[in-house]
Amino acid sequence: MPDLNPGDGGAAKLKAYWVRGPGALKIAWGAPGDFDRCVSELSKYVGPGIVKGLCSNYHLAALGVRPGQEH
Repeated sequence: MPDLNPGDGGAAKLKAYWVRGPGALKIAWGAPGDFDRCVSELSKYVGPGIVKGLCSNYHLAALGVRPGQEH
């Protein structure tokens, strides 16, 4: 579905939800399996060609490193 209101801050709101808000609690960033939980949760809302990249970006925003780079 196209963004009918580009520039309204929707992407920033979604990122805040999944990185620092209630969505972050569902994902439990920093706990084992966080990336897989992100993919599972966000797959409900975004396509398969996008979800892993989006979760990688959100992982970086939440933890400061890409998935698998924590150690």
